[in-house]
Amino acid sequence: MAAGNPSSIHAAGRDARKILESARETVAGYCHARPADVIFTSGATEANALALHALGKGRPILIGATEHDSIRTAPGAITLPVRPDGTLAPETLEAALVAHPGALVALMAANNETGVLHDIEFAAKTCTAQGALLHIDAVQAIGRNNRDWLGMGATSISLSGHKFGGPMGAGALIIRQGIEIEALTKGGGQEQGRRGGTQALPAIAGLAAALGEPYEAGKIATFRDEIETFCINLGAIAAGSTAPRLPNTTNLALPGIRAETQLIALDMEGIAVSAGSACSSGKLAASHVLTAMGYGDLAGQAIRVSLPWNVTAEAVEKFTTAYAAMVKRALRKAEHSA
Repeated sequence: MAAGNPSSIHAAGRDARKILESARETVAGYCHARPADVIFTSGATEANALALHALGKGRPILIGATEHDSIRTAPGAITLPVRPDGTLAPETLEAALVAHPGALVALMAANNETGVLHDIEFAAKTCTAQGALLHIDAVQAIGRNNRDWLGMGATSISLSGHKFGGPMGAGALIIRQGIEIEALTKGGGQEQGRRGGTQALPAIAGLAAALGEPYEAGKIATFRDEIETFCINLGAIAAGSTAPRLPNTTNLALPGIRAETQLIALDMEGIAVSAGSACSSGKLAASHVLTAMGYGDLAGQAIRVSLPWNVTAEAVEKFTTAYAAMVKRALRKAEHSA
């Protein structure tokens, strides 16, 4: 890896620039964009912030109720309710765009807690017809459920390298050709003046290298379904399971057992799961996603299980064994306290 600064003109800097621009071409090709439309960031949170800053000025901002906090906390954002399966009803979006003409709509391609997929093609067509802009948080979908979102009519896409096997610390915002944006962080004018700050070259190179790696969606979905069936038979409820979803994600609510208790029990068996978003799991608050889907108290009794690309049958068996033992202990405790 070149040690130079990509903005320097000496030999080491030129070598670094080649690596940077090669990565930009890779990301652009993967996302059906031009290299000039790729803006490297520190991750998707920054990419989302840049999109909201640059595209939302002077526009109403409409967001789904199950969006990531980096979108959900946008000042003045108008939240659109979702259906019990976690999807946004077409009529809800249409009515909101009529009520708020020229809006910026921000939607996840795939939810980070449930894996539920929004109908982005419909959203893009509707936004285009209404003269609205559409930002797609594609963090969970990239590498698992890829689409030509820009070709559908989206204005921008955000992604984060570590979600598809790259290192942490690099992401990107891809802007549709012809859209001009103002930098959120001005710095030294890097990224064509659209994002200041020296680029994290090793992380960006790793992001590009991870794109396009094989992903056996069918195999992973089979493992996911095996876990769900097992856990449902023990009393769990799989949130969003009736909607189209990613193959690797399941959200399991276990009535009467707090998410924190489940996390600790599984962690003691060497199994890492989360409650809510991984970015906020330290809070252990009830999931805003499940709350928006109408799960009530169950929103604080649910864990998210995400299967990696290299998940094995042995790992699935380890999880189900630990889960069954956890449920047995909880039932025994409930009997003693009754």
